[in-house]
Amino acid sequence: MDQPRRQFLWNIGGGLGGLAVSQMLAQEALSSETAKPNPAFHGGLHHPAKVKRVIQLFMTGGASPMDTFDYKPELERLHGQKLGPAEKPEGFTAPAGAIMKSPFAFKQHGESGRWVSSVFPHQAEVVDEMAFLMAMASKTNVHGPATYMMNSGFLLPGFPSMGAWISYGLGNLTDDLPTFVVLPDAKGLPYNQKGPFSSGFLPAVHQGTVIKAGDRPVPDLFADSKHAFASREADKAGFDLLNKLNTNHATENPHDSRLEARIRSYELAAKMQLSAPEAFDVTQETAETHKAYGTDNSVTEDFARRCILARRLVERGTRFVQVWSGPQGATGNWDNHGSIPNELPPIAASVDQPIAALLRDLKSRGLFEDTLLIWTTEFGRTPFAQGGDGRDHNGGSFVTWLAGAGIKAGVSYGQSDDWGYKAEEGKTYCYDFHATVLHLLGIDHKRLVYRQSGIDRRLTDVHGHVVKEILT
Repeated sequence: MDQPRRQFLWNIGGGLGGLAVSQMLAQEALSSETAKPNPAFHGGLHHPAKVKRVIQLFMTGGASPMDTFDYKPELERLHGQKLGPAEKPEGFTAPAGAIMKSPFAFKQHGESGRWVSSVFPHQAEVVDEMAFLMAMASKTNVHGPATYMMNSGFLLPGFPSMGAWISYGLGNLTDDLPTFVVLPDAKGLPYNQKGPFSSGFLPAVHQGTVIKAGDRPVPDLFADSKHAFASREADKAGFDLLNKLNTNHATENPHDSRLEARIRSYELAAKMQLSAPEAFDVTQETAETHKAYGTDNSVTEDFARRCILARRLVERGTRFVQVWSGPQGATGNWDNHGSIPNELPPIAASVDQPIAALLRDLKSRGLFEDTLLIWTTEFGRTPFAQGGDGRDHNGGSFVTWLAGAGIKAGVSYGQSDDWGYKAEEGKTYCYDFHATVLHLLGIDHKRLVYRQSGIDRRLTDVHGHVVKEILT
């Protein structure tokens, strides 16, 4: 960063920019160890990119495929029969009950004839824009490891999330907003708390920036007026001292990325004093936009607001945004053990209208030309009843859809068995999903590596293939 720009940050940041001027820190150090996207590849790292930015919608808890997008008429014929495993499979929370049909009506929609449950009437209207992975599978039936797997490609903590890998591989699109933003459910963080957005062993600057979408999405961006002592003049001496300490620390610990990330965060905070108030101000949206997303409805308001924020962020240069539905725990999310008829409709209704509105909004603004929209979850549910009319965890099969740049709209890949219990054709793991997303961003998943403890690590580990069947 050049000196005039650092001085500019000092002037606007009340010392925040001044803190960031340590000579051995920030972007310059990162750029030396990360390959640069090739302009000839339209921003891609290894080949021409079709996608510039990504919005991922993550349904916490395990959305039931046979009650949403994976129509299984065989469940109606076998309803009530005890055909499941005699002993409780690993990861199940209870023994398998009888086969249970979906309590919701399914209909075919669009020119593609996609079957969609009645719990998603709004998404049903835009299915022709989506491509479905109908046979996703996980290696676990447990929420924590499955959530790690879908985000980092590993069952254990400590590995970088997909957003972190994308930040590391491609860098930012703007200096004024975070590269990787996480918008959690207002009710709380997902399973593993902040683990699913971790930078793992990558430099800490690549971790997700968690922003709560309320009246003050970025708290403490400006000093409170009641603290008269918090002036630029009062801060300058302290920041001068901190700058010296930081420089000394960086010199003595050149491989420790934590201080670098901290200073980068202060540097970003100074820039965000100008950019964030406008970016997060959803009141600038038209009344028609708010109505389309559903911010005027208490059921959809939270997810709708975060979907609008996601669109505003990618529109202004944020590279990767995650929008989470549901917190960790047994209630208020997609973990419908107790009752599918009673628990699934409320959580589905909270996201359905906002998701359809987001898709239409991205398309109408021309953002579909270089933006990828993803809907997914960590695993599915069993075709067997749990208790009365709930469903247990099932890593055997679940559904993901993608829409936007580079996606062949209206198609599907893979198929689960007649019960929706196991992936039968075209089984797709997180490795294949991640490889496909990276491919669209112009990244060869086998070549995006980071040396850690003597091992060349990848988001896709030693697995993965690009699912070309859903790509244009």
